Amino acid sequence: MSKAAERLVKTIEKELSRQLPGIDAQKRMAPSIRADLLGNTVPNPATRKSAVLILLYPVDHGLFFVLIKRQTYDGPHSGQMSLPGGKFDDTDLTLNGTALRETYEEVGVEPGQVRLLGQLTELYIPVSNMVVQPFVGFTPQKPVFTPNLQEVEYVVEVPLTDLLAEANKSVKVISSHGRPITAPYYNLHNEMVWGATAMILSEFEEVVRKIL
Repeated sequence: MSKAAERLVKTIEKELSRQLPGIDAQKRMAPSIRADLLGNTVPNPATRKSAVLILLYPVDHGLFFVLIKRQTYDGPHSGQMSLPGGKFDDTDLTLNGTALRETYEEVGVEPGQVRLLGQLTELYIPVSNMVVQPFVGFTPQKPVFTPNLQEVEYVVEVPLTDLLAEANKSVKVISSHGRPITAPYYNLHNEMVWGATAMILSEFEEVVRKIL
């Protein structure tokens, strides 16, 4: 790993320990409608917890992170681009344990390989009635990804610089669960990254921009 990448990782870790950009940064990539079919926009007694991981790793002189293309299934996030992660399980002791377990189950990166750098602001996802806690982690060697093909169609490895490029942001009108919505999105490797994933990445983008 280059000295520059090593310094960037240490500075990201330090920045994550400070006051986070929060919901204002998330909202920059929020779809026009953030409600379920019943109009719910805030957590409720049936809301479940979940966690995702922004996994950073070195490639040449820079840092990359990984996204997954979810398989098509009968569910609210079918076929979407996502960060590795999933629901809190009764066997998980903590939410960061959930993020690490799900990352291992989905793309084959063992928890012991990952150093957690910190966390971002939690986000409520109305369509699945989940509160997701994003974590940021780092592995000092480029992982060998082995996607679980029952859940993951393929992985996409994204240079961190692509997240910062304004040319990779756009907006389009799409149909979501039978409703037309305006969706800001990141175009990363010709993949449309929108919704909760884009909102989480928007906050992380601001953290990195503070450094760079």
